[in-house]
Amino acid sequence: MLKRVFVAPDPGRVRLRFAARAVLGIGLAVALCGLAGLSLAAAITGGLAALLALFTVTDPTVRGQAATTALLPLVGLPLLAVAAVLHDQPVARDLAFLTVMGVGVYARRWGPRGHALGVFAFMTFFAAQFLHTVPEQLPELYVAVVLSLCVSSAVRFGLWCYERRLPVAAAPAPPEGRGLARITTRQAVQATLGGAFALGLGQVLSDQRWYWAVGATWWVFVNTTSRGETLVRGFRRVLGTVIGIVAGFAVAIPLDGAGAPTAAIVAVCVFGIFYTAAVSYSWMMFFVTVMVGMLYGVLGVLDASLLWLRVAETAVGSLGAVIAVLLVLPVTTHAITDAWIQKALRCVHTCTAEAADRLAGSTVADPGPRIAELELLLGRVRLSLAPLVHPLNPLRARKARARKVLALLDDCAREVRGLALVAADPDASHDDRLTAACWRVQSAVEVLTSPRPGAIPAALAHAHRCTAADPALAHLHDLERALTELVSPLSHAPYTTSMNT
Repeated sequence: MLKRVFVAPDPGRVRLRFAARAVLGIGLAVALCGLAGLSLAAAITGGLAALLALFTVTDPTVRGQAATTALLPLVGLPLLAVAAVLHDQPVARDLAFLTVMGVGVYARRWGPRGHALGVFAFMTFFAAQFLHTVPEQLPELYVAVVLSLCVSSAVRFGLWCYERRLPVAAAPAPPEGRGLARITTRQAVQATLGGAFALGLGQVLSDQRWYWAVGATWWVFVNTTSRGETLVRGFRRVLGTVIGIVAGFAVAIPLDGAGAPTAAIVAVCVFGIFYTAAVSYSWMMFFVTVMVGMLYGVLGVLDASLLWLRVAETAVGSLGAVIAVLLVLPVTTHAITDAWIQKALRCVHTCTAEAADRLAGSTVADPGPRIAELELLLGRVRLSLAPLVHPLNPLRARKARARKVLALLDDCAREVRGLALVAADPDASHDDRLTAACWRVQSAVEVLTSPRPGAIPAALAHAHRCTAADPALAHLHDLERALTELVSPLSHAPYTTSMNT
């Protein structure tokens, strides 16, 4: 896992900038809350608002990101009031919490904006439970949230808006259907029922910290689609939490909320959360757990029993998610994987066509945005295949095929990126053989995305074997090779197009 975090590719150092900007934006937000004379609880609330704004808002354009960020307080502030008013009414509070949970998951059907608003809504309600918010605190908390969002937005959209120089890529939409065939509808039902299970059992463990179980169920569902993804996410959440608790005994308890060292470690944790989120959920949870331990230390309630309770509540929440995805309207891993692989393959073809048009002299063709879209799609493929390549998966043949698919898709992405770089060179010349090679790529993709992938035609299967001195042709030939080799693992994989099989 360490290798995945520290050796994983970071094109353009995007993850590094993402994490560094988060430390700056959240640090400034908390600092200004302190300078404004706000309480510790308000500063924590403001810091969480800044963190969520920087972490969850992922619209494809900067303008869209700014619009979504502006909508966050419209969703969060009323729910903060609801949570505070219902603080002493357990039944109404629990029902409201589960409602927010279900609606928050359902909102993902509206893309990145719905996802961000749903997460912010849920976490606002969660924060009120964490801080035991009461109505008298609301004015101060409102000021903290608005101030922190303004500060983090100034950093993101003004001081350090690196997204303006990146290709715009629309976030890939999950495969959808209608009614109960729609994945977001199924997940909303699953999350609500799983959350109800976690809430009930979590309150048996602790009538004060039960909300950690509900939070664990919620975060297991975030960015997952199939039951396999959810199972792996639950396992990784518990693993990351346990490792973080061990670190909490070594770091958080001895410090006992000491100011300067606590602030330094929290900053490291924020960096770790943002830097590892895209490559390792376990390590992200490790940093989240350590940060929460430090915050409990600042609040003066940290002890060993509380840390172990956190592990128990996390296990209960993960169990609730697992039971829900296995028994309630399950979405199979293979159906989702097949859909994402087909989207990625079609994007490979589109990238190739854009690059070929650019080499042919087109001034409007631009493979850059398609390359960015392909990276997002490959991320979704990796996530959907995670259950099959997991070390605990006993099905060795399926594991081997899944790993081969991932390796070959990475080869496709590498060759497409290389082709795009060649196409960007104004001195690159067009070769008539490019047209034939692009046609072969299109034909190969059509074969691979058919309901039952068959053999690549002989002319395509052998064309990539010729050598090419031209860099663009070399990339295309290697791309053909990877597509040809994909036929075998995709033909034997038990993928289906029905979410019910």
